[in-house]
Amino acid sequence: MKSELSFTIEKIYIDGDADLERLYGEQIPVIQINGEHHDFWRVNPERFRSCLERHRQRR
Repeated sequence: MKSELSFTIEKIYIDGDADLERLYGEQIPVIQINGEHHDFWRVNPERFRSCLERHRQRR
């Protein structure tokens, strides 16, 4: 049985933030899960779902 994971998305725009622009440059969008880098540019849904589940199990 497949269940959906609940999560909250926070959008942070890097325009005008020199530190974030330097850090991420053209790799946007950047995906982080609980502050840990997950992916950038494109998101693989299955990999993303699996990563969310791993983070949930750590709690």
